[in-house]
Amino acid sequence: MLFAHMKLSIVIVNYNVRYFLEQCLHSVQNACRGLECEVFVVDNSSVDGSGKMVREKFPEVILIENKDNLGFSTANNQAMKRASGEYILLLNPDTLVEDDTLRKVVGFMDEHSDAGGLGVKMIDGKGKFLPESKRALPTPVVSFYKIFGLSSLFPRSRIFSQYHLGYLDKDKVHEIDVLAGAFMLLRKKVLDEVGLLDESFFMYGEDIDLSYRITKAGYKNYYYPGTRIIHYKGESTKKSSLNYVFMFYNAMIIFARKHFSKENARSFSIMIHSAIYLRAFFSILTRFANRIFMPLLDAVMIFAGMFFITFYWEKNFIFPGGGHYPPEFMQIAVPVYIIIWLTSVYVSGGYDRPIRLNKVLQGMLAGTLLILLLYSLLSENYRFSRALILFGAIWGLVIMMLLRLLLHFSKITGFRLNTNKNKKFVIIGEKDESERVADLLQKAGMNPAFVGLVSYRPHKGNMNGFIGSLEQIQDIITIHKIDEVIFCAKDVPAQVIIDKMSELKDAQVDYKIAPPESLSIIGSNSINTSGDLYVVDINAITKKSNLRNKRFFDLAAGLIILALYPLFMFLVKKPIGLARNIFQVFFARKSWVGYTPVSGSHVQHVPLIKKGVLNPMDALKSNPVSDEDKNRINILYARDYHLANDINILLKGIRSLGRN
Repeated sequence: MLFAHMKLSIVIVNYNVRYFLEQCLHSVQNACRGLECEVFVVDNSSVDGSGKMVREKFPEVILIENKDNLGFSTANNQAMKRASGEYILLLNPDTLVEDDTLRKVVGFMDEHSDAGGLGVKMIDGKGKFLPESKRALPTPVVSFYKIFGLSSLFPRSRIFSQYHLGYLDKDKVHEIDVLAGAFMLLRKKVLDEVGLLDESFFMYGEDIDLSYRITKAGYKNYYYPGTRIIHYKGESTKKSSLNYVFMFYNAMIIFARKHFSKENARSFSIMIHSAIYLRAFFSILTRFANRIFMPLLDAVMIFAGMFFITFYWEKNFIFPGGGHYPPEFMQIAVPVYIIIWLTSVYVSGGYDRPIRLNKVLQGMLAGTLLILLLYSLLSENYRFSRALILFGAIWGLVIMMLLRLLLHFSKITGFRLNTNKNKKFVIIGEKDESERVADLLQKAGMNPAFVGLVSYRPHKGNMNGFIGSLEQIQDIITIHKIDEVIFCAKDVPAQVIIDKMSELKDAQVDYKIAPPESLSIIGSNSINTSGDLYVVDINAITKKSNLRNKRFFDLAAGLIILALYPLFMFLVKKPIGLARNIFQVFFARKSWVGYTPVSGSHVQHVPLIKKGVLNPMDALKSNPVSDEDKNRINILYARDYHLANDINILLKGIRSLGRN
């Protein structure tokens, strides 16, 4: 709906965070009531069905769909050039605003004509204050304190904590240098004067640059804590990745060259580059150590055990009068056994986190069977001892179990056992919506140990299926030992949700929000954390172990097909196409099995995987022809993925392995 005088234009740039965008738009929809607003969503070539969702659920939103990922600055500018509001709000899709947020911030800007921009108090998905809500200009000195950890050591110091202005009261209005890009309210006439976002910043740094240009033009940037938003930090990017490190610090260098003197920019650039390489080095080292620690420890302990077992066995049973196995046994055979055992444990998921002891058992059994099979094919000269293989397998299994139990009870982060504890949930809302969300939990495969419905409104007398009301939530969490609290956004206002999250931030529970009429439950910290997004129509294929097994299957099947290629030439319809597909699979350009192709306008959201040579329809005797049927098959394949499905599809689709 258009108005003669548009008060506020809201711009949201989205990249593959469909479910967070849906929740964000619901909250914006509520917050726009009583204001003359227009909402833009600029989608940077998402492949998760974001555009389709916006068109179907939010037809009033002005949707701009880019064919490529143009970056944050360019995408925002696309919408800002079309915006007609007196104020423009740049808003992240991984946010949720209170119902009165927009009215409050617009009112503040109306009352402060010197304000060029405004930011608000941000909290994370657990109700904790985000320090980036207020920031200072990253001068070389301020950046030095931040990069080398002094700001973390002295979070309240006026000298060392300038980056996040830790010495300023987070509950009071302050003039600040830098607005957070997650929520930047800007006066349009100021933008007309200072310009839009600098498109030389692809991502990160553009908020600092624009904030600085606003203050240089004589306007003020304000931190306003009179309202709050939830910001699920880092949804579109993974801030722990090396890519993030390089992109963020490169943005800082661009900023320095643009705004600092040559001398300061040069010293800043040297410091930043030093920080990049130092952090990259430690990041690579930490990741390598984290990945290699457990396999290396297993290998050393198994080898040591095999050494003593072999010494005892040959001394007391094989060579009681003196003698030894050939040196090749310990130098070649045992290392090969260990490699096979550890590889089998890895493929079975024994090195995934959290640790699963049953996966270690499966891996050791599979590895032992493979070793015994290979052993039977060797000549007598290389058959040293079946008994030692079995003793080594038993020792390996025992020591690997003991090591994992020891690490678990030592409470070392990252080495905890998966106890398969079924979580206890409470769902806060009205009767119909609470029951819908409870059903969604079951369909998402959560298998909760307990689900209690909590009424948003106080109840007297008959509780009608509720175990209590919102005002009793603290006691409910304690008595029922609740793990997660889910708010129904249809019934519970965003302000109440944020109030309760902040009030209970120390309650050791996770929080999630169920948007109305959605198949998703959003929460709690970040979508970078496993389990923080519950969705009905996807499940198994996104698990790390299944992605790894799928890749392992692709390589193993490719090697078998390559070895038997003369035979396959007579089995497949297009032998040349098969040769091409083998190498495309080897180089991870394709997978042997992917989704059934569906026409673009009918594609339903499923997790992104590589294009398949074959698809689930190749295993069916009668092929469905409608796009609806094809979508249903793809969803079933993704949700109930098992390696056996890929094997079955490949065996039944052998003749089509040369398909383009």
